[in-house]
Amino acid sequence: MAEDPGSTDKDLHIKDVKAFATSYPIPPGQSVTLGIGRAVKRDAVVVKVTTQGGLVGYGESHHGRAHTAIAQLVNTTLRQLILGMNAADVVGCWNRIYSRQLASHGMGAGCAMAMSGIDMALWDIRGKATGWPLYRLLGGAQKPIPAYAGGVSLGYQEPAALVDEVQPHLAAGYRAVKLRVGDTPARDLARIAAVRKAAGDEIDILVDANTAYSVKDARAVMPGMDDYNVGWLEEPFPPHDHRSYALAKEFGRVPLASGENHFTRYEFNRVIEDGAITILQPDLSKTGGITEMMRIAAMASAYKLPINPHTCMTGLNMAATIHVLAAIDNGGYFEGDVSKNNLFRDELTSSPYTVDKDGNVHPLEKPGIGVEVNEDFLAEHPPIEGPGYV
Repeated sequence: MAEDPGSTDKDLHIKDVKAFATSYPIPPGQSVTLGIGRAVKRDAVVVKVTTQGGLVGYGESHHGRAHTAIAQLVNTTLRQLILGMNAADVVGCWNRIYSRQLASHGMGAGCAMAMSGIDMALWDIRGKATGWPLYRLLGGAQKPIPAYAGGVSLGYQEPAALVDEVQPHLAAGYRAVKLRVGDTPARDLARIAAVRKAAGDEIDILVDANTAYSVKDARAVMPGMDDYNVGWLEEPFPPHDHRSYALAKEFGRVPLASGENHFTRYEFNRVIEDGAITILQPDLSKTGGITEMMRIAAMASAYKLPINPHTCMTGLNMAATIHVLAAIDNGGYFEGDVSKNNLFRDELTSSPYTVDKDGNVHPLEKPGIGVEVNEDFLAEHPPIEGPGYV
């Protein structure tokens, strides 16, 4: 609801910050195999910020495959840094964490992920204080955002089975799909060929290697991807392997995509200047939150580079990402999560989006991010230690 006219600036001061690590196991029959292994559980970190006046904001910190560590970092070091600050001062809170922790000798990627959830929660509070949805606070408008069928899905399987999995998503309205590659060049191309034949030329096929390719693999597979008109090749290599990206740029016409594992505008600055990666994919729950995402998008806009954010975990990040895409001038696809039985999408939060018949999503109209968080779910799904992929 809108801020009470009788409230004071002190009401927006941060009273508490708390992170919740949560998990659930994936039944063997629903497990997806991709470039980083077979998924055996899903983890998440939800951040809750409360103001003196009682406003509550929620955000998501990416689990980083170390969800209890990320939550602990929020609940100890980062919490202490911003208690008492004004929740509306998102830049001030961001800078305090950056200067005291990340910029000097903090936790690196861990700190970036942890502070992302805090920043997202602060923006949720700003929206609730003003009564505005996030996209409007960010300077955007209610408009359709094209979506592709993604998430932890469409993995390594026989081509015919993959086609069977893709078809319902096309029937639901999606006009683009993202396939998992990084198996072998021959098997990857066979899957792409089968989906292209079944879906036709009007559907965008995107592919994600999850860092599983060698330079030799990329050289072998990219000409074939050109033949099948693949829209982008995502993360063929680890994010810091700048040399391999520079080499692979010459192997074909398919654009190279990356960014979900690049943190803050400072890492994106090098990516942009190198020029090999032309599809940028920052993740709100990883790269420094909404505040930093808007800076990255503005920097990319000056180079005419599109922002196609990564998101696949909870409804918080999904809904917030759509708001951001509605507020930037270089927004591309929203990553629709079509994974089966994602409890973080279906039970932890209220519905973050729906896909219309034209394959578009729209930002929610409720104040802030616009989703409700079920804290009972968090209590009922405590963290499970151990790797999420084997």
